[in-house]
Amino acid sequence: MTLNADVAPSRVSKPQTRPANPDFSSGPCAKRPGWSLEALSGALLGRSHRSTEGRAKLGEVIERSAAILGLPEGWRLGIVPGSDTGAVEMVLWSLLGTRPVDVLAFESFSATWANDITAQLGLDARVLKANYGELPDLQAVDWFRDVVLAWNGTTSGVKLPDTAAIPTEHDGLIICDATSAAFAMELPWEKLDVVTWSWQKVLGGEAAHGMLALSPRAVARLEAGPAPRPLPKVFRLTSKGKLNEGIFRGDTINTPSMLCVEDALDGLRWAESVGGLKGLIARSRANLAAVEAWEAKSEWAEFLARDPALRSNTAICLRIVAPWFKALDAESQTKAAKKMASLLHDEAVAYDIASYRDAPAGLRIWGGATVETADIEALLPWLDWAETQVRSEYGV
Repeated sequence: MTLNADVAPSRVSKPQTRPANPDFSSGPCAKRPGWSLEALSGALLGRSHRSTEGRAKLGEVIERSAAILGLPEGWRLGIVPGSDTGAVEMVLWSLLGTRPVDVLAFESFSATWANDITAQLGLDARVLKANYGELPDLQAVDWFRDVVLAWNGTTSGVKLPDTAAIPTEHDGLIICDATSAAFAMELPWEKLDVVTWSWQKVLGGEAAHGMLALSPRAVARLEAGPAPRPLPKVFRLTSKGKLNEGIFRGDTINTPSMLCVEDALDGLRWAESVGGLKGLIARSRANLAAVEAWEAKSEWAEFLARDPALRSNTAICLRIVAPWFKALDAESQTKAAKKMASLLHDEAVAYDIASYRDAPAGLRIWGGATVETADIEALLPWLDWAETQVRSEYGV
């Protein structure tokens, strides 16, 4: 980002090219290119999810997901209620309590897990904090403890830079919220013990269903003894002291939407058609690269994650750094950023790109694999146009 406060910024005319798909929401995210309701024509509607056909479709979601992600031998993968939030809460309540805990909190959802661990579960926990746009000191993590982290901060646009800080051999369990990372980033399965995500992010599926992957070490913890607290039915992963293996074959704890299941299958088949995990990652990285090229020349926008190594290629978060904006008080900054997002919405060029409510005022563009890079490139001039429109309202 280049910025010269002594040079008056130029006005920008309304662009002529519009994104073919204006859906840039960070969840639920854009459907895959070419999607239509016809993709759901094979949905098993009006039938039990416990029928032979229903179990087969649920099992297919599990098998295709595991194959695309390269889930290691011996891991279990299941479909659970409550989207990624449900999956994370399930493992926090079921697995934590036998060891002290380190939890990384650097954006809204990871801060929520920290609050649940300390305030709701009342566990012996250290909360390693960082401001939006940054990561906690990974060297400060005690891997003897159980560790809870988000691989990618959906509300901050910050991801773990690599796997170097995580030891392959560790005493505690590593619980990883990967909801906006799975299918768009390489995950070090050999260094993790629990990984969660949802259908609504990188593959553009529908919400309310979570995915839970357990390593053999996590299964051993579950089977070592009952959870140190009562669990509601939707959190119970064991039966009579053993892992409930049915959950990981498609026998869901509660009733799933078979319409959503069909949509998930459509997304997985599309993922296979574009080259599997490598193809998905390449598509998402191309989206980030387009924004990086624009940001490098911008006179008013900057990545919330200033360190390129920490920059998310899915939840792409921008802060506004123009002098006119920085001169505003916090409330006015929030209003100005929301006005920019509103203008883009009204022009039908970008929906739902205001920054998350707890994040610094700015914009958030989803760059996951279902978003076409051409649509990102068409959007960027509109950001410049919206900035000039709002700037003029403040007499600049």
